[in-house]
This record gives sequence, C-alpha cells and structure tokens, in this order.
Amino acid sequence: MIKASLLIMTVLTVLISMLLSWRERRLAAARPAAPPAKGRRPARPPGLLARGKVSLDRWVTAAAIAAILTIAVLGGLHWLRVFQR
Repeated sequence: MIKASLLIMTVLTVLISMLLSWRERRLAAARPAAPPAKGRRPARPPGLLARGKVSLDRWVTAAAIAAILTIAVLGGLHWLRVFQR
C-alpha cells in the first residue's frame, strides 16, 4: 500500500505541476504588457534565482495538493473496505 501511495503521489505531483505551469503561461499570455513609464527603462526578465523560486513554489504547491488528494483517495478506499465488512 505504501508503494501505491508513493506512486500515486509522484504521478499526481508531476501532473499537477504541469497543469500549474500551463495555467501560469496561459495567464501571462492573456495579460497585456504595460508600456514603461516615461523616462524609465523597460522591465528586465526575471533572473535565475527568481525563476528558480517560482519553479520551487510550483513543485511544493503541486506536492501539497497531491498529498491531500492521495490521502483522500486512499482513505476513501479504506473506508469503503471497512463498510463492506
């Protein structure tokens, strides 16, 4: 059962992370870029650390959601088995 839960959590984490990444790209593309204010330079793209932090936040969020879903699914299966007896 432990191997099944780890496999489910891993698969869910990857799928949820891909979904969150797709959502971030879709929302960023839908937002029009604001023109720079007069006398200011255009904004630079985020650096390596900022992109790493965004990626880490996405993976941690995906892992937390996957853990909750795994607990709910396997707990539900357990209670179904209990009620069948």
